[in-house]
Amino acid sequence: MLPSQSSEIAISIHNLNHHFGKGQLQKQVLFEINLDINVGEIVIMTGPSGSGKTTLLTLVGGLRSAQIGSLEVLGKELCGASSQQLTLARRSNGYIFQAHNLHSSLTALQNVKMGLELHPQLSLPEIQKRSAQMLEHVGLGDRLNYYPDDLSGGQKQRVAIARALVSHPKIVLADEPTAALDSKSGRDVVNLMQTLAKEQGCTILLVTHDNRILDVADRIVQMEDGKLTSNALLSAVA
Repeated sequence: MLPSQSSEIAISIHNLNHHFGKGQLQKQVLFEINLDINVGEIVIMTGPSGSGKTTLLTLVGGLRSAQIGSLEVLGKELCGASSQQLTLARRSNGYIFQAHNLHSSLTALQNVKMGLELHPQLSLPEIQKRSAQMLEHVGLGDRLNYYPDDLSGGQKQRVAIARALVSHPKIVLADEPTAALDSKSGRDVVNLMQTLAKEQGCTILLVTHDNRILDVADRIVQMEDGKLTSNALLSAVA
């Protein structure tokens, strides 16, 4: 185990099964998934398209309800959770997607401020300050008032990272965050995620097809046909 990791478990998945549809149209997409991820660990999930990676990511993130088995995130059981329980669970997460999902009508600063909307204890001046500081952290201190259309692909993804991390989430979930980026921008983005996550002590679960970024992981897990087929420390597969 790496020195920066904790023995405390952030995500604990046991005998997790999931299906889409009902009746004759029902299709099982996850089969007996077992996976524990420690606090502060960076885990990369790889595998072919359609193998169930994104489905598992959305279940961990509380974006849909887990059906069969056990899925504990930060000590809370999400299998069979109500919509209200899932909403509460999502407040501990930061999300980074391939398409960055920025609002084109909002500036970089306004997009990042959205990451603090679920934290009513913060004053407006504090929200403004923290959002600007996070953009400076990701190298966009001179782009606070730029709109997404005026930013490069790498800069947009940096804004998305700032939005995901500004609330100091305990878990960051990233789905193909480098897929739309060139090699240098992709490397910059994952290095940034790694650095900021380690500074904040949060756990990262990252789905990717990008073999160029596997070295940032503490551990790599492989999905195939809805099953977890391997689970190895990076040092063991390097």
